[in-house]
Amino acid sequence: MGVAVLAVAGCTAAESAQSGGTSVAGSTPSATSTTATKPPVPFALALTPADKAAEVSPGELVTVVATGGKLTAVAVTGQDGRVVAGALAADGANWQNTEPLGYGKTYTTTATGQGADGKASTSTSTFTTAKPKRQTALSMNPLDGQKVGVGQTFAFYFDTVITDKAAAEKAIQVTANPVTEGAFYWFNDKEVHWRPKEYWKSGTTVTVNAAIYGKSLGNGVFGREDRKATVTIGDSVVAVADGATHQMTVTVNGAVARTIPVSLGKKAHETPVGTYTVMSEHTNYVMDSSTYGVPADSAAGYRTKVAVATRMSNSGIFYHSAPWSVRDQGARNVSHGCINMSTDNAAWLQSISNKGDVIVVQNSGGPVLEPWDGLSVWQVPWETWKAGGKK
Repeated sequence: MGVAVLAVAGCTAAESAQSGGTSVAGSTPSATSTTATKPPVPFALALTPADKAAEVSPGELVTVVATGGKLTAVAVTGQDGRVVAGALAADGANWQNTEPLGYGKTYTTTATGQGADGKASTSTSTFTTAKPKRQTALSMNPLDGQKVGVGQTFAFYFDTVITDKAAAEKAIQVTANPVTEGAFYWFNDKEVHWRPKEYWKSGTTVTVNAAIYGKSLGNGVFGREDRKATVTIGDSVVAVADGATHQMTVTVNGAVARTIPVSLGKKAHETPVGTYTVMSEHTNYVMDSSTYGVPADSAAGYRTKVAVATRMSNSGIFYHSAPWSVRDQGARNVSHGCINMSTDNAAWLQSISNKGDVIVVQNSGGPVLEPWDGLSVWQVPWETWKAGGKK
């Protein structure tokens, strides 16, 4: 029997050789068919941070990832025995913490999983978090819940010099709906702004998540506390004040709403030329020349209470009610640099306005407005802005 098998085999081989490898009478060549089976993926657990890791940033995620199986239990336990809150994916593929770690602490991650073969396995990792040389606080503008104008910049102020500016930008997430192109720009080592390429679209919702806690920001500085805000963009209110015509044209959502007679800065006090962003709005406000270096009791000084005042710059430029110059409004420039208008017009403009609205001053004969003076960010061309400023 064995000899026959061998003979059949030999004859088949000979015929195939003589026929050039084709089958006899159109039959299909015989072949041994085998189904390739991939070997099972070995079960493994990947823990981050790794065992014995040191100087771990508390704001970075603790993660466990399972391959070749799934996680069944994960616990990150502090040196005081407290378990850190976390979330396990529905499919058991991964886990991550949902609350931050503490500074200068030791933690142990214990992860248990089950491979495809049903066998259980456990891995552990013990690590320590960084102890900062200094923690930095962060303040920001605007704040949660505010409605702002189409020129609003999102400004962030640290109380410590930031050397790793890329890390700070990564920690501060600015999200707009609808999606809006924008970028960060550093005015100095403590102050960074985020603004869109063009004025905001009315109705946009902007969410800020400044997740700086536990993040290394360079030179041993770490963030102290996260900050969050959700802000809405109101109507497009843009005012153009012309020092040559002595008129301010106010448009709301692209349509002219009112033309206001104004008086800008007189000779030697010319109003700076440029695009301002409304900073704050006030009523019954005391205008004081000493706030920009001119003593109130000097010949050029003043301290005057006005019914309506809206700040446009840190250097003391406001638009405000000025009943004493109504005769000059629309005819000549007589102010100390502010934009004078009647009480009625100032009250109307403030009533339709929000901080973040845009005021453009042109033909005043004044110097160019500095972009760092208040929130005058639109003075910086977009290509320059995108470069990031003083990084």
